Amino acid sequence: MLTYLLFVLGFPALIKGADLLVEGASSLAKRFNISDFIIGLTIVSFGTSMPELIVNIFASLDGNADIAVGNIIGSNISNILLILGISSIISPLPIQRNTVLSEIPFSLTATLLVAYLANAALFGDPGTLSISRWDGLILLAFFALFMAYIFKIAGENKEQEIQSTEHVEIMLLPKSVLYIGIGILGLFLGGKWVVDGAVAMAEYFGMSQTFIGLTIVAIGTSLPELVTSAMAAYKGNTDIAVGNVVGSNIFNLLWILGISAFIKPLQFSLVNNADILVLIVASALMILSLTTGRRNAIDRVNGIVFVLLYVGYIVYLVYRG
Repeated sequence: MLTYLLFVLGFPALIKGADLLVEGASSLAKRFNISDFIIGLTIVSFGTSMPELIVNIFASLDGNADIAVGNIIGSNISNILLILGISSIISPLPIQRNTVLSEIPFSLTATLLVAYLANAALFGDPGTLSISRWDGLILLAFFALFMAYIFKIAGENKEQEIQSTEHVEIMLLPKSVLYIGIGILGLFLGGKWVVDGAVAMAEYFGMSQTFIGLTIVAIGTSLPELVTSAMAAYKGNTDIAVGNVVGSNIFNLLWILGISAFIKPLQFSLVNNADILVLIVASALMILSLTTGRRNAIDRVNGIVFVLLYVGYIVYLVYRG
């Protein structure tokens, strides 16, 4: 019973831990005159991906590869179909030209890269599908290329600031350090509680770790993105809503999965190919929605379709078991 209680408490611990870490680190960066734009590109972006990262590190170390892989794929599917869907229902989401031409294709390419690396063994011994340490390094190399692109864009748009960090509070130094320390502790405990609870739940209810990772863990670790995008859409900051989702997907596939595989090779289940296919289709739908929506945007009708497709996907996962 305690394990399940800690599992439930693990998600708010992860989210609050990431929030405190971002606040403390942003204040510290601001104290040393680092621009809001760079804070947004680094601390805030990495901070919203922290729950997925911590859960995956614990899952990798414990040998629970199905939870680690399921968490990333499931989070990305929920980011597109659930989070973008809900956000566009709140307010239609115009998508910038750069996002359409560069970032969405980059996200789709990252998905195809993970699919290839995970299934490369099919050309040899089909019994040993995995994402190896070398594969992890390849993913991290592509992530470095993405970050180089982001900083290039930042250099071309120095006058623009990331809206979500416009009002960074400069706290006293001890308070900043305290926030960072509590945030790291919250992430550590929350990540351990979520992974331990997910494993226990899968064993008790006879469900696969893949199913738990794709659903409960994936949605739980995506809550920061959901809150950020939904609030951004409500306030009319649609660029943040879309950029948060697309950027998070790239971070998840290249940075988090790369680090997880480098720590410990991740066994890959053949059944996960169906989930990767769903992710590829969801990414394609994001582009297709621009041709059917108004004003080069994901409109409310598309948002409703996205959410219904996500519900259908969850029903399929329940049926698959």
